[in-house]
Amino acid sequence: MRALYKATLLSAVLAAAPLALPGAAQAEDSVVLPNLSYRTGPFAATGIPLMNGQRDYIAMINARDGGLNGVKLDYQECETGYDTAKGVECYEKLKSSSAVTQPWSTGITLQVLPKTNVDKIPLLAPGYGFSAMQDGKTFQWAYNPPASYWDGADMILKNISGGNLDSLKGKKIVLLHLDAPYGKEPIPLLENLGQKHGFTVVPIPVGVKEMQNQSAQWLQIRREKPDFVLMWGWGAMNAGAITEAVKTKYPMDQFVGIWWSGFDGDLKLVGDQGKGYRSISWSYPNSEAPVMKDIKKYVVDAGQSLINQAEGEFDSVFYQRGAMISMILVEGLRVAQDHFNTKVVSADQLRWGLENMKLDDARLKALGAEGMLPPFATTCADHTGHSGAWMLQWNGTKFEKSSDLLQADRGEIDGLVEKAAKDYAAANQPWPASECKM
Repeated sequence: MRALYKATLLSAVLAAAPLALPGAAQAEDSVVLPNLSYRTGPFAATGIPLMNGQRDYIAMINARDGGLNGVKLDYQECETGYDTAKGVECYEKLKSSSAVTQPWSTGITLQVLPKTNVDKIPLLAPGYGFSAMQDGKTFQWAYNPPASYWDGADMILKNISGGNLDSLKGKKIVLLHLDAPYGKEPIPLLENLGQKHGFTVVPIPVGVKEMQNQSAQWLQIRREKPDFVLMWGWGAMNAGAITEAVKTKYPMDQFVGIWWSGFDGDLKLVGDQGKGYRSISWSYPNSEAPVMKDIKKYVVDAGQSLINQAEGEFDSVFYQRGAMISMILVEGLRVAQDHFNTKVVSADQLRWGLENMKLDDARLKALGAEGMLPPFATTCADHTGHSGAWMLQWNGTKFEKSSDLLQADRGEIDGLVEKAAKDYAAANQPWPASECKM
């Protein structure tokens, strides 16, 4: 444990240093891309591979291409430990030189969100944060592509119901969730859909201090006898829940997580006993994809990565999702460079780039990531893009696709977004709005 702790601290120190890799010296200028990371604390196990993936994609662009069109991408990390107060401190520390902020916590996102209107820095929260950030008219500076938590909740229900939510009538669904803004995010949509389609939703919170010992929560689950357990977990909570599910012999094919509850390492703890567990995912790992081969060649094999190769981190869902997240950010930068005919993109220009991305099949193929990310596009009015997602299932050794690409029902979600965005703006007056039309 002491060796692991030291290794984690060392990786945090190394990750905090700006990247200066072979090829980067060719870049003429730089754009600062900070990340409010968490390589320490109770969420480090899931945070580390995600941050490593983000870091290594940026490093690959610098090493392979000499930066983005001659501009060095200056990736920096500020350690938060997933603590909201520390996250806000990191934001304030870095904002003067940043082209973007990546909060990496729904709690930090909610604290930074109102500041973006004043500081005019785009907030990029791929697949997390406040689902209503979809509304680009209200949230001019916030982006959560390629899919929101409400998208994820709807797609999970669509999958477990066989595509017909009315088939869930009379059934009971437990939402086992981290007792934090992130974990509470799907509750409004699940409750709305439950009332509409006749199923019961039972939220069961897990406090940070309870993550590794969830005996009380799983006792309640045994009493409730739900037809399904949905998990909005993170860090040590996921491992604790999966281990407890196996211990209590809960049917793993009735246990389904959001994309942050699909960490390979958690399922490796139980191996074959975890067979059947599913996790919705807007990314799919493919180590043979051209983009991943380039990351391996220019960064991993060059000794510039922080990954744990002995643990198979390179092939994992989270490491490769981290790479996809940086790919989305770099694509926003490229779009802004092209549109404004400039190399060093400002925060305001990146804002335009992030809301004018078109990552269709052709573009994903050109980036070497075909099949790793569903196609999506953002607009001024839609800051999410709603890419859809696949259901991944644990086969005892790894996650594999168990569904075609799922799509969320826009009708139910859009109405909830409109109300939530309106309520948020009213509660945070004065709140500026753009002229985008939803």
